[in-house]
Amino acid sequence: MTNTPQGSKSPVAQYVEGVITTTGKGLGFVTTGDEAKREDDIRIESGFLGTALPKDRVKVLLHATTQLPRGGGEKSYPLTGVQQTGEVVEVLARAKNTFVGTIEEDGSTFLVPQDTRIYVDFLIPNPPRDQKLNGKKVLVRLKDWTDPKKNPEAEIIEVIGNAGDNETEIRAIVLDKGLALELPEAIHNEANALHKNAPAFIAEEIKKRRDFRNITTFTIDPSDAKDFDDAISIETLPNGDIEIGVHIADVSAYVKPHTAIDEEARARATSIYLVDRVIPMFPEILSNDLCSLNQKEDKLVFSAVFTFSAEAFSNTSSKAIAKNEWFGRCVINSDKRFTYEEAQGILDKKEGLFYDELNMLNIIAKKLEEQNKEAGAITFESEEVRFVLDENKKPISVYRKVTQDTNKLVEEFMLLANKKVAEHVSAILGKDEEKGIFVYRIHDEPKPERLGELVTLLSSLGYKLPLKEGHVSSQDINKLLEQIKGKPEEALLNTATIRTMAKAIYSTNNIGHYGLAFEHYTHFTSPIRRYPDVMVHRLLAHYIANEKVSKEEIEEYARLSVHSSEMEKLASDAERASIKFKQAEYMSERVGQEFDGIISGVAEWGVFVEEAETKCEGLIRMSDLGNDYFIFEKEQYRIIGKNTRVRYTLGDKIRIRVKSVDVERKSIDYELVKA
Repeated sequence: MTNTPQGSKSPVAQYVEGVITTTGKGLGFVTTGDEAKREDDIRIESGFLGTALPKDRVKVLLHATTQLPRGGGEKSYPLTGVQQTGEVVEVLARAKNTFVGTIEEDGSTFLVPQDTRIYVDFLIPNPPRDQKLNGKKVLVRLKDWTDPKKNPEAEIIEVIGNAGDNETEIRAIVLDKGLALELPEAIHNEANALHKNAPAFIAEEIKKRRDFRNITTFTIDPSDAKDFDDAISIETLPNGDIEIGVHIADVSAYVKPHTAIDEEARARATSIYLVDRVIPMFPEILSNDLCSLNQKEDKLVFSAVFTFSAEAFSNTSSKAIAKNEWFGRCVINSDKRFTYEEAQGILDKKEGLFYDELNMLNIIAKKLEEQNKEAGAITFESEEVRFVLDENKKPISVYRKVTQDTNKLVEEFMLLANKKVAEHVSAILGKDEEKGIFVYRIHDEPKPERLGELVTLLSSLGYKLPLKEGHVSSQDINKLLEQIKGKPEEALLNTATIRTMAKAIYSTNNIGHYGLAFEHYTHFTSPIRRYPDVMVHRLLAHYIANEKVSKEEIEEYARLSVHSSEMEKLASDAERASIKFKQAEYMSERVGQEFDGIISGVAEWGVFVEEAETKCEGLIRMSDLGNDYFIFEKEQYRIIGKNTRVRYTLGDKIRIRVKSVDVERKSIDYELVKA
């Protein structure tokens, strides 16, 4: 990795730039390009990290390559075990400068970071002397760190509260991700002004819009939902055709670009759904009232309207192809606010309010779902957990979300609207880039490196996944998932296949959506909780009106697409952390109890196990697996005892006991009862 110019006696130093990931044990890995090519990461040994912290952009001096033991140590790498090493010589850009942790006082005051990837404690040189801080969680700002031989110095911004307390821990999760909880007062003031002027504004808008107020319309949402951003209408036309409208809250009618509300929503990019609360992107007076499609209220919407022939609803036709489609601004008045359970009960009983309409929608939804599967839409089975909390927000039970026909009904019509809006705009733009831009939801196909690892695992279990020049079709992925359904290795292969997938992101450069098998796809249906949907509404309005998008807007939408993807990831991390906190809190009351579990991950230090009913994941350390030396076989997703040859593989069912729980660290330790 070094060059020696002709006539030179010593090699020329080589430097690269990249983003660093660190571990709590002081080991680093710098990614310089494609995140999927983990074997190209540069390994930074302890002592060569400089002052780098997780996700910082750094400059690295390349050292020699090194031969690693099979499995790669702290972080596992593909088969060769050969890796480039290096040394951080400069931090080019900090990923963030605020951190959350717990105060420890012992002569000096230190912050022990909540983020377990941070390998150093922060010194607080001038802590407030009027408070007892030991054991408190606080938010600090990094002041200075230029000498890696010294602790970084920080100043306290906020004392959050006592570690382990619900409000403290939830607030700490959000703040540690660099996210904000409360909206500024100016945002609420602006929202109140919009609400006050809304009656007159709506009255004027109705005159300009297509009127659906006399057509059967309803919303179907979770029982605890407070904002309703989508509704569905259905009407039989005089010629026998059926017209179905997907109506989406017209947030962009109220929230104009670069107003205070808009700027705040841009920065947040998404609402955050934690276990015990929602942190909305917009003020609640907008999200739960003015823009929400509440029952028996006139509401402004942006709509995608589809016309199906009567044959599409009969058993004689297996297809549901829209004859016509229309996009534009409308007004609705929802007849009924259904919960998923209420609507499902009506379908199951075959009678009740709007049964005929629900049944017709369900027939079309099932046909749309089947068409998408045939086209290659990948159908992973996933389970979500929900918590029942007491008055102190402590979990008293955990249950799994049940997906029913009504969930799929709504999902299929939202998919249809998102797909057709993207197709419509793409047709308008054509290949002329000067006409404008659009915000797509894209999903890249799996990287060849990850597919290679999956194929190796599949081959060892007797399955084949046809690769063509390092690529695989989504149809072949679906065939594999059908093959393994009900087999003992189903959990293993489902998880392994999911891990090969890329992450869906927002982009103004369309490459299609691999997982859905759509050539064009966007997010149009949730503008109350996702800022990209607001951007899509604004762009669609431009193109319907035959307006040109300015160069400034084009640059802005490209930049905001990247930002929205980044914020979506942070919000998702916060949501998962809140679930892990509640799971740890739940299991802390059950230390010593036994449960059935499924191995959900394997590592050199033990196996991760998911409790079968509550999905509470914990670790069985190697020392609790038995008196043997266990070898980590990464390619096979398993560990194997050197002497006993006992194997623990991803997807295995085992009996576990709760050994210990650290609520603050959100960690659960299990021990093996019976394999």
